[in-house]
Amino acid sequence: MLKRKKNIDILLLLIVYLSIGQSTILYAQTNSLGQSSSSTINTITTSVPFLMIAPDTRAGGLGDAGVASSPDENSVHWNASKLAFIKKDMGLGISYAPWLRALVPDINLAYLSGYKKLGKPQTIAFSVLYFSLGTIQFTNTSGQVTGQFTPHEYAVDLAYSRKLSARFSGGTAIRYIYSNLTGGIYVGGTESKPGQSVAADISAYYQNDELEIAKKKAILSFGINISNIGAKMSYSASAEKDYIPINLRLGSGFQYEIDDYNSIMFIVDLNKLLVPTPPVYETDSAGNAVYNSVTGKQQVLLGKDPNVPIAQGMLQSFYDAPYGWKEELHEITYSVGAEYWYDKQIGIRAGYFYEHATKGNRQFITLGAGVKYSVFGLDFAYLIPTTQRNPLENTLRFTLLFDFDALKAQNSEKK
Repeated sequence: MLKRKKNIDILLLLIVYLSIGQSTILYAQTNSLGQSSSSTINTITTSVPFLMIAPDTRAGGLGDAGVASSPDENSVHWNASKLAFIKKDMGLGISYAPWLRALVPDINLAYLSGYKKLGKPQTIAFSVLYFSLGTIQFTNTSGQVTGQFTPHEYAVDLAYSRKLSARFSGGTAIRYIYSNLTGGIYVGGTESKPGQSVAADISAYYQNDELEIAKKKAILSFGINISNIGAKMSYSASAEKDYIPINLRLGSGFQYEIDDYNSIMFIVDLNKLLVPTPPVYETDSAGNAVYNSVTGKQQVLLGKDPNVPIAQGMLQSFYDAPYGWKEELHEITYSVGAEYWYDKQIGIRAGYFYEHATKGNRQFITLGAGVKYSVFGLDFAYLIPTTQRNPLENTLRFTLLFDFDALKAQNSEKK
């Protein structure tokens, strides 16, 4: 039995959500007319959902949008190909976000990322994303403590981007994923194990910085990133493997230089998980599952069988929703954001994130700010939920940035 030191219900909810990774299953009973009825809620869940959390506070203040924003130290997560357009030689970012801070004190997300240019056309980068679920105690059925463990997950990335023309770049990232939620305890008589996977991102970025509007400089950008293309994951030898969150993100950005001191950027992102949608399974008049006599699998009434290879699942995700194209459109999430800078030193951000009520119902407003001074930069983000409660509500996140070009300039002046 797992027991939370301060609140067992919270931990159990997290472990179920993060470790099971099973898609929501809908069951339907067919009547004499061949019609079916089902719940309207049909969310898509995967293993290691921490990979989809916005790790940095700049994007966190822009409604979780970042695929087409101007490149920065945290671009590996959003679109590695942006780094080919970054102007500085080297940078580093450290981000921290308390998780469920309104309920528990020791769950958090940390992110370390950096880049180095290899001449003008190419850039290499890395990142480490670490998610800690706090310390838990293991007890037996009598309530006696048998040990303790700190569930944790992390992902390590190596990325490369290159300019393919003056306005277009491509990039890729290789990712190792590790998820240890139980410390090897036996669950239902089966020994659990850490989940592991290897995945890749493929991305592209377009930037036109030669536009003029009302004789003022403007920059138009487009980005696309297919992330977490990788092997399924399991937490025991006998359990069925689950998809990791393979995701398609595309968007556009527009930046306008109002004058020598003021600039503003607008950005929009669209996201869709490229994993199968849970189908509606057939049941008999007694409510029991109906199995196919040939394959031995549960009979799918509406939608497609989700137990397919990764490549097939990615393609199938565009047309497998049980209730057709309307449901497919509901699977797209939308992020919009705006960022204002004064003298490239003081920034203010705002954004909005929308997810349909039948697919998770996450809807929230984000606020953010940034300050740059000499070698250092500091970003903040704050989230305000507009529907259901959010793990990041009432939480102030921050990112610390290091500008090595500015440090070199300072050292040169001293000499």
